[in-house]
Amino acid sequence: MNLDISTTMAHHRDVLIPDGFPGQRMLVLPRPRVREFLNQPGTARLVVTDCGYFPRADSHGRRRTTPIGQAIVLACVDGAGWCETEAGRFPVHRGQVVVLPPRQPHSYGADADDPWTLWWFHAASPEVEAFLASSGMTAENPVRGPRDLYPVVSLMSEVLSWMERDSTTTSLNAAAGAAWHALTLLASERSRSDDAGDVIEHATEYLRAHIADRVTVPELAAMASLSTSHFSALFKRHVGYPVLQYQTMLRMGRARELLDTTSATIAAIAAEVGYPDSFYFARQFKKVHGMTAREYREQHKG
Repeated sequence: MNLDISTTMAHHRDVLIPDGFPGQRMLVLPRPRVREFLNQPGTARLVVTDCGYFPRADSHGRRRTTPIGQAIVLACVDGAGWCETEAGRFPVHRGQVVVLPPRQPHSYGADADDPWTLWWFHAASPEVEAFLASSGMTAENPVRGPRDLYPVVSLMSEVLSWMERDSTTTSLNAAAGAAWHALTLLASERSRSDDAGDVIEHATEYLRAHIADRVTVPELAAMASLSTSHFSALFKRHVGYPVLQYQTMLRMGRARELLDTTSATIAAIAAEVGYPDSFYFARQFKKVHGMTAREYREQHKG
């Protein structure tokens, strides 16, 4: 998929070939155009450098001991394969996606008996490495199992279609937008086997459905049959915020909506979003927004 030379894996008896499969589609952007696009103002600050579709890619694979500067995304829609990073070797099954961060040595290949069918792209950006790290898409965790692969593959197909069209700024921007969207979907989707994620999703749904109710962390933990400390740690790991801070975010979001779309008094809005003490609501609102609820309502918006 890139400019690397295929090799024979030390532990793998088959020769890995980079491309050349019946029915494949592949596009490689000239590297001078990559640099030109990334330096051009007004772009998405991400460029798809390589992309393709490899059906039943028998003996396909790559070994890169010298890292490259692009993130690599491989969506396995059929068959199986594997990938390796410095953290170890990981099996890849149908419905899973490999995300390999830039500047990390890696290898990957098709299963010898049931070779994978792949949609794939490489993306370069000044921000992509930090984005992948903050989303948990690291060399230690390169394989993701989204609950629904179709939206990701649909976006990867869109990437390839735009790249095949031409290398104008319009097409590269459109491809970059689809690639960013695919990455954000992968960042937000939990693995199918992530039972802890299911528990936290149920908790966030409960909080969204009971914005005005007094819901405590021990109550949520009890619903999940977990200790308060374990539940709190899981919640922060999956959501990115502690429970009570997330609850405040939900309440303030609803308060902003009511301030923007109704003429209800601030005291009534405070009560509707779970703050019977309107003075406490006022302090919380100003702490979050840097202004009072009245000042927020009087702003010109839209």
